[in-house]
Amino acid sequence: MIPPVKLKEGDTIGILGGGQLGRMLAMAAPRLGLKCRVFSPDPDSPAFDVVQNATCAEYADVEALELFAADCDVLTYEFENVPAATAMILAARRPVLPNYQVLETTQDRLIEKDFVTKLGIGTARYADVTSVETLRDAIAKIGLPAVLKTRRFGYDGKGQVIIREGNDPAKAWADLETKAAILEAFVPFEREISVVAARGMDGEVVCFDVTENKHRDHILKFSYAPAAISEALAKQARDIATKIATALNYVGVLAVEMFVVPGAGGTSILVNEIAPRVHNSGHWTLDGCSVSQFEQHIRAIAGWPLAHPVRHGKVTMTNLIGHDIDDVSNWLGVPGASVHIYGKGAARPGRKMGHVTQVEPEKS
Repeated sequence: MIPPVKLKEGDTIGILGGGQLGRMLAMAAPRLGLKCRVFSPDPDSPAFDVVQNATCAEYADVEALELFAADCDVLTYEFENVPAATAMILAARRPVLPNYQVLETTQDRLIEKDFVTKLGIGTARYADVTSVETLRDAIAKIGLPAVLKTRRFGYDGKGQVIIREGNDPAKAWADLETKAAILEAFVPFEREISVVAARGMDGEVVCFDVTENKHRDHILKFSYAPAAISEALAKQARDIATKIATALNYVGVLAVEMFVVPGAGGTSILVNEIAPRVHNSGHWTLDGCSVSQFEQHIRAIAGWPLAHPVRHGKVTMTNLIGHDIDDVSNWLGVPGASVHIYGKGAARPGRKMGHVTQVEPEKS
């Protein structure tokens, strides 16, 4: 059991990971009178730019981890692939929120799918794959098209391949370069949505408005809040996120990615993935809501009351990916546009360099 956390003004939050999510978490804390330290092995981490104290060391550096923990009152992370050994070392010294044991569920796609299924929540049909032979068996069971994914460390389309009729399963297996994978049935979805939810120390769960997401080359490009779905479906999506957060005994912000799927029996929702952290599809909350997902996460892990967010209007978030950042000056002159640049330096294809939020006030 994690002892209850109740931070006071001036206390310090330690953030594992120095990317843009860590940067925005660190920027949210001072508004509440809290300090942040960042731990990252990358000397060019953009989160280093917004904190006074940072540790640049490898996640396997036990001495550096111990010193880092000693200067913090509670620890959190900006990405889900924190090494298990790192989380265990830190958890022996300070509260780690969300509980590092959550990572055991969410770092492995098969374990995650089993967890969601046992809650009675729908997912795409799936099967464990450990060899070409088991892949062929899985295809016979699930059918094609299907998506073959590594069980661990995949994101933004990395670590997955679509298998269609006529494709060679042996080649797909070789291309994935793994010994542990999952085959998921291809979902003919109507739209992709996500729910960013926060669960407090007291068990209260507060959800932001359901967000609709559009991807390009497997990377999120646009998010729209609210999603263009019925209130009944939106409530179902929020209920799913609440059920998952509660079952995980989660503290902090998480996102649940879902598919809206039409069918003869009506429209249904299937869970795609759980992200145990603040999420790209929640960036619209920075400018489009009374409280951001980042402040909500800080509140939760500080043991403070959660905010009840009020959306300011119809919100569009546009990711600036790769060399989109070269044209950022075009956005700077757009009335009502809020520009966020992550300070990552060199642009590369597929690299998230910033985002833009636009809020359209809703007519009464």
